[in-house]
Amino acid sequence: MAHETDSGRRPPGPASPSDPTRRTAAVRIPFPARLSPYAERARQHTLQWVQETGLLTGDVATAEYDALRLERLMAYFYPDATAGDLELAADFNAWFFIFDDQFDGGLGTRPHEIRGVVEALVATMTTDGAPRAPDGGDTPLVRGFRDIWLRSTAGAPYEWRLRFRDHWQAYLAAHVGEAHHRTADRLPSLEQFLEVRRHSIGVQPCLDFTERCGGYALPEDLHRSFPLREMREITGDVVIFVNDIVSLVKELASGDVNNSVVIEREHKGCTLEESVEHITALANARTARFTRLAASLPGTLSEQGVPAGTREHVSHYVDGMRHAMAGNLTWSLATSRYDETGVAAVSGGRRRPWDGLTTAPETASARHRRKA
Repeated sequence: MAHETDSGRRPPGPASPSDPTRRTAAVRIPFPARLSPYAERARQHTLQWVQETGLLTGDVATAEYDALRLERLMAYFYPDATAGDLELAADFNAWFFIFDDQFDGGLGTRPHEIRGVVEALVATMTTDGAPRAPDGGDTPLVRGFRDIWLRSTAGAPYEWRLRFRDHWQAYLAAHVGEAHHRTADRLPSLEQFLEVRRHSIGVQPCLDFTERCGGYALPEDLHRSFPLREMREITGDVVIFVNDIVSLVKELASGDVNNSVVIEREHKGCTLEESVEHITALANARTARFTRLAASLPGTLSEQGVPAGTREHVSHYVDGMRHAMAGNLTWSLATSRYDETGVAAVSGGRRRPWDGLTTAPETASARHRRKA
């Protein structure tokens, strides 16, 4: 008999026997995926960092994390980054995934508790360069986030720091919205889902980091203007749709409904295979639109009188979007996160070894008071 999720809703049905996660051959992303030569160096660095911050403890957790090869995702996102920048990117990507895994169980259905987690993290993001004093009750998640925030923003232009902060805040707050989706009486529409998922996918702060790797910050009016605004949304949507296809069986196993394939199947009354085909078509249409916008962008910027140096920065930024789309697909088909091992890791109520990091460890004085 099918188990129920923590929200009481029955999970959205068994995985298709033909495993639609491997049907990504129909996804057309016409950009080459390039891997940074510093991928292994970033791997070694981040393995040390996650242990030093307490995000991972013990050999079992470290081995399970390492098998995901998360640093390679960043090595595809930033193939031309310096070794130091790629190490930092690998650190915040490790934090992304470890944080995301905190919501696979009961916490993911309790929005009020998630708000408290989000508030503690948001409080670390100062924009004046002064670090917030550490709290003795900080969780490993807060300690790790503070570290990557300070390292990422050190020496960065104030305007960029504000934008980076806004995108992180939106990312964090979106987890509250996803919790509401899990506990609602009915699934959201695709557009309602995307309104939240475009933030929780984490693409926007990753694209901000593209600027940091390139040593520039796009002018705010240009960053917000057409077509860059639409191209960023397309990039996020393509990453979402690919992620939802490759993670489908894993999310069916864990009972999560925050997946566009699951949502489209529910609203259209179709099979999983048909829903995968529909989501694939949406991804391909968006990629084709991105290609057209990118082709016309240099001429548009020249006509607008945008300086040559800024146009070069825009070209680098657009390449960053291409790297994100192509790299996400390439990495997703190679990582163990979505294969049989990844499905087994979240099946039958099993949680990742790094679960439970949202609660601060008890201090020695607190333990003494409790025993008194």
